Amino acid sequence: MPTAIYKVPIPKNEPVNSYAPGTPQRASLQAKIKELRAQEVDVPMYIGAEEVRTGKTHPLNPPHDHQHKLGQFHEGDGSHVEQAIKAALAAKQDWADLPWQQRASVFLKAADLISGPYRDKINAATMLAQSKNAYQAEIDSACELADFLRFNVKYMTEIYEEQPFSPDGVWNKMEYRPLEGFVFALTPFNFTAIAGNLPSSAALMGNTVVWKPAYSQIYSANVVMEIFREAGVPDGVINLIYVDGPTTGEKIFKHPDFAGIHFTGSTGVFQNIWKTIGENIETYKSYPRIVGETGGKDFILAHKTADAKQVATAITRGAFEFQGQKCSAASRVYVANNIWDEVKENLVADIKDIKMGGPEDFENFFNAVIDRKAFDKIKGYIETAKESNVAEVIAGGECDDSKGYFIQPTVIVTKDPQFVTMQEEIFGPVVTIYVYDAENFEETLTLVDETSPYALTGAIFSNDRYIIERATKRLSQAAGNFYINDKPTGAVVNQNPFGGARKSGTNDKAGSKLNLLRWCSARMVKETFVTPTDYKYPFMGE
Repeated sequence: MPTAIYKVPIPKNEPVNSYAPGTPQRASLQAKIKELRAQEVDVPMYIGAEEVRTGKTHPLNPPHDHQHKLGQFHEGDGSHVEQAIKAALAAKQDWADLPWQQRASVFLKAADLISGPYRDKINAATMLAQSKNAYQAEIDSACELADFLRFNVKYMTEIYEEQPFSPDGVWNKMEYRPLEGFVFALTPFNFTAIAGNLPSSAALMGNTVVWKPAYSQIYSANVVMEIFREAGVPDGVINLIYVDGPTTGEKIFKHPDFAGIHFTGSTGVFQNIWKTIGENIETYKSYPRIVGETGGKDFILAHKTADAKQVATAITRGAFEFQGQKCSAASRVYVANNIWDEVKENLVADIKDIKMGGPEDFENFFNAVIDRKAFDKIKGYIETAKESNVAEVIAGGECDDSKGYFIQPTVIVTKDPQFVTMQEEIFGPVVTIYVYDAENFEETLTLVDETSPYALTGAIFSNDRYIIERATKRLSQAAGNFYINDKPTGAVVNQNPFGGARKSGTNDKAGSKLNLLRWCSARMVKETFVTPTDYKYPFMGE
């Protein structure tokens, strides 16, 4: 039988449900939230074919209602890291040998499960575990994760199709092998889509994975794993463990078969990981791939020609959606003084209008920050601003942890463009504004470029095309994702490949072919059809 030539389905971005009042999707999601809140789940680790329960349990509590218990998870130790590595290596050959079409089918099925029968469950889990409102959960856990899975299949086929030139008498072939060893996926709390994409993108290319999620995201990570298992991801291909960071790192980064890390998290952790890999470099069979997206101190720059209402809306949405807990969230803003009064009026009005509370109430735009540690850190920055003689809190600033970890959306205005909240990543609902002289735009461009060590996202607002071009060129290294007259958040797979440079990461662009290239190792194969039998070349004749 001849080998079939497969063409994968052409993906489209998953449509976003509005969950507007009266829609059946709203009623269905609300019913699922109520159902999950009434349950207490017992979440195991998934290692090879086993569901591992250690008996060392920790509660799973919603950030907006920290006394409510959604369930518990079983924490592991170093032995479970070793077990997961062994399971990944045991599954390696069979998974790598599987035709790419079969790997594609598994993850395409997972995408359809997410966008179909699991949509309410994965959204509700994200709302409860990470305190996201319905829209933020929808664009994350349903739409973006489904998009990652579908478009990654497309990118994989594009990579495999890229072949070298073959002259007459020769066939040159490029093979794209999985990495030799196992991949470690270390995922953050803030996006269920990232938690699903980091292990699955590496697995799609034929790798096997040890996956450690943030403890505060385990509840929804468990749903992702449920989907992967139902989709047919074989045992051992993705192993989900809950072990503390130092213990995990001690086992992972000293193992000779460690082949790479797919990371999203804090800059400090990533730098420590990079250092540890360097210290152990002689241990490894191959040089590990280090792929990471870390922090941001993302900016909005509003020129004197900008529309004040547009700027205010971009600040409200860019800084305060999901409580500012996006790597791309607007955190520092530079506003020309000629439009500041109007920007301020609209911004303060927006914040007064925002309703805050649990995501179960669909009227709430704003919910809780993720946990106690985050609450205390963010509160500390706000208190620093309140005590400063060069900064003023003009909106929000109140913190209440009696029921949940609630911090009002907070706007700080500073006279010092180097004020601490203009420089350091806060990862919460705090934005700091510096009002600059409208005639000092060039100096402000320098401030934007040099104030922060990060370079993830940024935006320019202007109605002057020359200014837009000037800012785009001058800030070419200041943001990996740059927005013109739009907020600096909301990257969409296949439309806005995401990642930044400088201290924001390796800029390997999740949601693009560039990222998948990091999870394969190319082998060049040359076949000569008529092999020479004489070593002499024509020039050697008399």
